[in-house]
Amino acid sequence: MILPFALWGTSMAAMTPLVSSAGPELVASLRLLPAGILVLITTYLFKRDLKIYRSDLKWFLVFTFVDATLFQLFLTYGISKTGAGLGSVLIDSQPLLVAILARVIFGNLINPIGWLGLLFGLGGIVFLGVPKEILENLWLMSDKSISDVSFNVGELWMLAASLAMALGTILIRFTCTKSDPVAVTGWHMVLGSFPLIIKHGLQTNFQFIPDWSIFDWGLMTFASLFGGALAYGLFFYFANNKEITGFSTLAFLTPVFALLTGGVWLDERLTYIQWIGVVFVLISVFFVSQRKSLWEKTNT
Repeated sequence: MILPFALWGTSMAAMTPLVSSAGPELVASLRLLPAGILVLITTYLFKRDLKIYRSDLKWFLVFTFVDATLFQLFLTYGISKTGAGLGSVLIDSQPLLVAILARVIFGNLINPIGWLGLLFGLGGIVFLGVPKEILENLWLMSDKSISDVSFNVGELWMLAASLAMALGTILIRFTCTKSDPVAVTGWHMVLGSFPLIIKHGLQTNFQFIPDWSIFDWGLMTFASLFGGALAYGLFFYFANNKEITGFSTLAFLTPVFALLTGGVWLDERLTYIQWIGVVFVLISVFFVSQRKSLWEKTNT
């Protein structure tokens, strides 16, 4: 179940240099459309049901707009301003939102161990994503004013992407009452790419072939086929069949993969504060995924 988050983390680093050269909408659509087609072909070859049933259609359209169009648009806009590592960190605050939504909507239980794990995850996000100057100021390690620390709009785009992803994780349950979750994943990627294609075309006089090298096309292929088709197919299959709070918390691992991959490909480096965040993230995943057994042990 960790594989989707590892693929997302590495594909974030792969997409970062592409967004600046081709534009957010084109990169987002190139990630969605080929991946969605591949998922649908795979669904057909495995003789799974490709149909989106009428009873699921309304929720499917909402799911497609939120999780495909809006999420990928916000993601690529954010990448262009924040980079792979920090961008992934901000997006993957979404398990906290998923946990709260799942508790309210589905009644998923979150015992004290689980809440402790989520707090560790939030702490990890803070250590990984909040500017070093702010943390040093709060810890009285620096006299630099917080007002002097610069923020950029990319962080807001990434938080918006986090909200869209959290809503998508919840909406998949309503979309798949009869429809196959893998087929839903494929169709929502294909249809969700159309508004992005149109938006890019209107902005560029319908110029759809970016000036990329073979290596750039390789990065895009990886982000689409592995970080798109395989990762999303696995994610929504598990999200529809597994306990949603514990599974979604594995998303806290995505920034770890993104930061490590960004260090190799993009020469991004972790600070000591970010390493503290990595440790907090790993503790969070352990506590939330094992919250039931750990809580039972404390009460025996």
